[in-house]
Amino acid sequence: MEAHGLTRSEAPARADGQSRVLAVARRLVDIVFALTLILLLSPILIGLTLAIRLDSRGPALFRQRRVGYLEREFTLFKFRSMRIDADPQSHQEYVTALIKGEGATTNGANGDGESLYKVAVDNRITGVGRWIRRWSLDELPQLFNVVRGDMTLVGPRPAIPYEVAEYPSWYRERFAVRPGLTGYWQVSGRSERTYEEMVRLDIEYAKRRSLGLDLSILLKTPWVVLSRKGAA
Repeated sequence: MEAHGLTRSEAPARADGQSRVLAVARRLVDIVFALTLILLLSPILIGLTLAIRLDSRGPALFRQRRVGYLEREFTLFKFRSMRIDADPQSHQEYVTALIKGEGATTNGANGDGESLYKVAVDNRITGVGRWIRRWSLDELPQLFNVVRGDMTLVGPRPAIPYEVAEYPSWYRERFAVRPGLTGYWQVSGRSERTYEEMVRLDIEYAKRRSLGLDLSILLKTPWVVLSRKGAA
């Protein structure tokens, strides 16, 4: 029996080969796009580094362990937006409550334009930190994570290990693809969504993933950031 001119044994091999070619193409796009943005945005990156260092004590870059593709941990880079002595306990309790459905709905959870994961009133945040979070500029160093291969341009938000510890089993389907700089959830309402709705969107993206969908999400992202649409 043949399927479109291929034997049954040849058809899966051809599909697997196409999948590998697509993965290589996607990786090349990630590297070229991320390196180009790093080069173009280098004056902004340098300016933000100086502003953060002058505004508060500590390094400009914040490093945090995150859970990515196939539940492998990696070090995520962000611009530091909090004091260096900030206690993560309040955020852990907040996110745990969201996952369990015990927290407030995400709409209106934050008064200054921050997203689902930001505690509503958080005195750990610095002056510059509040501003860079408002415009998602704290995420720019993740371009280096894309170059390293930890992340991709489009994918689910990378989870914190203490989040994953609270996950029901079906949430783990979101780890079928690499985490991204932007994603389906980010352009679909962000903080107007509950945590479970975010996970469902991530899983839907993982199942529907295509270059066309990625392009659509990338084109929507600047408008979402600039308009702060769905940013609570």
